[in-house]
Formats: sequence, structure tokens, C-alpha cells
Amino acid sequence: MAYLIDGHNLIGQLPDLSLSDPDDEARLVQKLIGFTARTGKRVVVVFDHGLSGGKSRMSTGKVEVVFASPRTNADAIMKERIKAVRDPGQWTVISNDNEVLDAARQRRMRVLKSREFVPMLRNTAERQRRADRSQGDAPDVRLSSAEIDEWLKLFGGDDEGG
Repeated sequence: MAYLIDGHNLIGQLPDLSLSDPDDEARLVQKLIGFTARTGKRVVVVFDHGLSGGKSRMSTGKVEVVFASPRTNADAIMKERIKAVRDPGQWTVISNDNEVLDAARQRRMRVLKSREFVPMLRNTAERQRRADRSQGDAPDVRLSSAEIDEWLKLFGGDDEGG
């Protein structure tokens, strides 16, 4: 299962994020990285009006971050992606835009309003905290090489120790 998400719609539904925060997109991407780490799911999140448009450097192996160029918007990009996806039954579209949701329904994709996804985002985090507590106060956290590479890409780390 994969998720195609209207990022600004989702930010507007999260109590701990604000659309007026200049770092709102980065904060949502962090939440989605945690979600994908816990669930193993893939996410494509689309935001309106990035500086240059297109795939963002915030993208990781499991979270693709896309910004609309000034000539388009997130809804249009989402509708294009909905038309182009090869395995529609494997996707859930998360948006508050009825045209986007209708386009997804026509392709037999699962749809959720942004507010309906919020508990899924929270529930996976809460389940992980409970699991960590049940294993003791200091869980043994180990990252794979791929996970370390994703974090280094996200935060601009390099191999030269710079």
C-alpha cells in the first residue's frame, strides 16, 4: 500500500503543525518519514508552490516530496499522478479536494479526507511508543545502512566529515 497525500491539506488538520510556520513542510515530512519507518509503506506528498517545483531534496527512499511549480498546484499534480499510476488498487489518496478524491475513486483507489488520516499518523506513533515502553526504558535502536544513508541525505551529511 502506498499513499498520495496533499501535504498542505494534511498540515491544516494536524494540531501540532501550522500552515503559517515557515518549516511546516519539513516538519510534516519528518512525521511521514517516521510513519513509513513504522509501517513500511511508501508515501508521495505533494505541496503547492515550491521554489522551483518538482521532486524535493527532502525526499527519501520511502517518502517522495514534490512541490508544484508556480504554473500549477498540488491538486493538478495529484490528478496527473492518479491518472498515471499503474497499480491503482495499491494506493490511498489523501486530500480534501473533491475533484482529486473523485479522480481517485474513478481509478478505484482508496480515498481518505486529510482529517481521517491524522489518527493513522498518530496511532502508529503511539503504538511504537507503547512497544518501546514494554521493552524497557532504553530500547536498543539499530539502523540499517540504508536508513543511515536516508538520514544523511535528508540532513545533508557527507562522507568527508565536513
